[in-house]
Amino acid sequence: MSTSPAWSDTEVSSLDAATTPVSAVPDAPYPRHWEADVVAADGATAHLRPITPDDADAVVAFHARLSERTRYFRYFSPYPSIPARDLKRFVEVDHHDSVALVLWLGGEIIAVGRYVRLGADDPSAEVAFVVRDDHQGRGLGSILLEHLAAAAAEVGISRFVAEVLSENRAMVHTFRQAGYDVTRSLDGSTLHLEFDVAATDRSTEVRRSREQAAEARSVANVLTPRSVAVVGASTDERKLGHVVLRNLLLGGFTGPVYPVNPEARSVRGVRAYPTVTDIPDDVDLAVLAVPPEEVPGVVDGCLEKGVRALVVVTSGFGETGEEGIARQRELVSEARSRGMRVVGPSALGVVNLDPAVRLNASLAPTLPPPGRVGFFCQSGALGIQILAAAAQRRLGLSTFVSAGNRADLSGNDLMQYWDTDPTTDVVLLYLESFGNPRKFARVARRLARRKPVVAVASGRHATPGLAASTSPLEEASVAAVFDQSGVIRVSSVDELFDVALLVANQPLPRGPRIGVVGNSSALGVLASDVALAHGMHLAFPPVDVGSMADPAELADAALQALEDDRCDALVIVFSPPVATDGAEHADALAEVVTSADKPVTTTFLASSGVPEHLAVPSELGGSAVPARGSVPSYPSPERAVIALVRVIRYTQWLERPVGDFVVPPGCDLTAAREFVDGLGPIETALVLDDDQTAELLRRVGIHVAPFRRARTRDEAVAAAAALREQGGGEVVVKTVVRTWRHRTDLAGVRTGLSDDEAVAYAYQQLADLSGSPEVDVQVQVPPGMPVVVELRDDPSFGSLVSFGLAGVVTELLGDRAYRATPLSTMDAHTLVRAPRAAPMLDGYRGARPMDLAALEDLLLRVGQLADHVPELRSLVLDPILVAERGVHPTSMRAVLGPPPGPRDDGPRRLGG
Repeated sequence: MSTSPAWSDTEVSSLDAATTPVSAVPDAPYPRHWEADVVAADGATAHLRPITPDDADAVVAFHARLSERTRYFRYFSPYPSIPARDLKRFVEVDHHDSVALVLWLGGEIIAVGRYVRLGADDPSAEVAFVVRDDHQGRGLGSILLEHLAAAAAEVGISRFVAEVLSENRAMVHTFRQAGYDVTRSLDGSTLHLEFDVAATDRSTEVRRSREQAAEARSVANVLTPRSVAVVGASTDERKLGHVVLRNLLLGGFTGPVYPVNPEARSVRGVRAYPTVTDIPDDVDLAVLAVPPEEVPGVVDGCLEKGVRALVVVTSGFGETGEEGIARQRELVSEARSRGMRVVGPSALGVVNLDPAVRLNASLAPTLPPPGRVGFFCQSGALGIQILAAAAQRRLGLSTFVSAGNRADLSGNDLMQYWDTDPTTDVVLLYLESFGNPRKFARVARRLARRKPVVAVASGRHATPGLAASTSPLEEASVAAVFDQSGVIRVSSVDELFDVALLVANQPLPRGPRIGVVGNSSALGVLASDVALAHGMHLAFPPVDVGSMADPAELADAALQALEDDRCDALVIVFSPPVATDGAEHADALAEVVTSADKPVTTTFLASSGVPEHLAVPSELGGSAVPARGSVPSYPSPERAVIALVRVIRYTQWLERPVGDFVVPPGCDLTAAREFVDGLGPIETALVLDDDQTAELLRRVGIHVAPFRRARTRDEAVAAAAALREQGGGEVVVKTVVRTWRHRTDLAGVRTGLSDDEAVAYAYQQLADLSGSPEVDVQVQVPPGMPVVVELRDDPSFGSLVSFGLAGVVTELLGDRAYRATPLSTMDAHTLVRAPRAAPMLDGYRGARPMDLAALEDLLLRVGQLADHVPELRSLVLDPILVAERGVHPTSMRAVLGPPPGPRDDGPRRLGG
């Protein structure tokens, strides 16, 4: 792809340098954030990092394993070995104008990519990469290209050029399919390619599509193995290894199972092997139930054996403290660098109930029947409870993963898998922490458009030793992420199953109109009140057929309600009369409601003749999974209605347009980035002064009302005169002391000042009042409704934009709405209308409506600023006056700091 390197008569076979470990290089001379664990197209992992001089031996070994054809395609010549001077040039780069990235698997380099700037001030660089023959076809070239483009953009290189032999179809395909706008020209047998490295909508779409496919494949390697080894399979029935082996065998796993025990010839009648490497056949999945100190050695053996994934049920890692956390990080680093994903440690295990797989690689003693619901949780103890509850309520599962400490495989990975898994229709999540909330929001938003996602977020810190706690910001963050992503949030495991039974077995409602039918007026009124309290509508007054109604009468009333066009969903409440258990009523109802195209929920109180939680035809007995269309029954009318409410809100989200992620006109994100970079390294919190904040905002098209700082009476008068000369009319004088400036009675502000005498008098008043000689003199903006926009970056949940009307009442009532970034046009639209006081902006009681479109535009700019300047930890615009035309920020405060938490932009990498 590049021109042939210079030749030398001196060939190099080895240098006096040890092969560099695959993991992070201590005191690395390159940008550490360029390192990444990545997932190839086949779901296996590798470690990517910039090259160092210590990699020379590994580069030589890599080159020696390239075929003649691959070397010719890369260097345009046979190039059988690397001359010394070329090797020096290859491994000694400045990580700026010349960059080389290497992909490691185990202790070997499997791919190399590099670029070299074409000239000192040239914004273009020549790019090239080569993949070892036995690793071609795994998408490694596209991964290298993404990371090289991201590195180039950081150092001011905006364009890549490449020279490729036209017969090198694989490389040409890599460039063509990368999503960049590539220009091509042919010179003889060489194809010249050029493209801008800046991400485009198409390249982002391609990157995320490949990410989804690769991460889904890596989960499939865990859940659909062809063979399983249980390392630590003990003959002692009390040991974890014995339990896992027993469950695999009793579950009827369709592939071979290999116990690994150096001290036993067989376990549970199955031949055992001393180590993983002694197993004569291939092993896809290894379950580790050995002491923590033995895990590293087992990982080495799994690498040698070609194992694709590990499930670590062993405890003694991150949950034990700092030493355990370090041991856990080492486990994940070693496994990923050897191509393996990890579930755990301290995991309950994984389950796949597909009849073609029948995998129970877990410690769970009870499993639910097969079904079409995927479930992810962390806690092993909770996982056992969840599986038992699913079995009791006959909720059929497709797959189940308990990730334990979630050191590697996460809920985000599972959602990537379930998105395209044909055996899963509903996704359930029990989340104790978020790995990468930004990625969660993106992946969940896409998945929820296809399949219902129901989640419990416990709000607990994952850090050992910290008590469970949920701050208001954390709660707002979780609520905002879930609301934007279409995730059905519930508050308990019971409610999780309530909703799951409904979405797994019933059609989605078409609207919020709920009908209530039953044989008890008290129960009907109770169900109606709950529906109204949650913002739903009654399709008609509750229908009471009477306490002594026979089965046919109850069924006929239900049928009439379902046929009523006013009814979108139906709740049936039933209290069995004396001398009957309700079984006949359940059978009669099932005949008319199981085929309905509207969702139905039921409540059978004190009834022993029908299944506890399902009103279905009596022939569906035992532990069989109810067929699609079966009607879930709940222990109370409240739970039956609330489950419907949750699902109705989900369908309303489905009907809501996604909106567009746009950069508003005049929003110069490059200029904003340059301004922050010009401030120098930001290692601690940096509070910007008002002039700096105004300049940062101006670069994204947010214009604060013009102001000048004054420290004496004469300066205040001069500032007012200068502002009037610039086109301003009346001015405002404000103390810089914020405790006075933001008082409800506006004691620290003087408005409507039109002459020098008034300005001088106002200055003296405020100086005497606040004790500070400093004031701001500002152009008075048109009258409007004061609002507050705030951006805050939570280390756990990402950037959050809040909006509300200004004032003490709003603050006391907590009437703020929140959205997580990135903000779409629909997010901005709903955000300004979400607070309870929002109607005051839109013509409440005959008032003139304010300019909501301009307010939405401002929010989009704030969202873009947050996404492109992650150092912006806090931004407060208070107040912003929303007028009939335009919005006018008048006061602001910004704080910069080191970017927190994982991002969800740039090239593909594992994390969260």
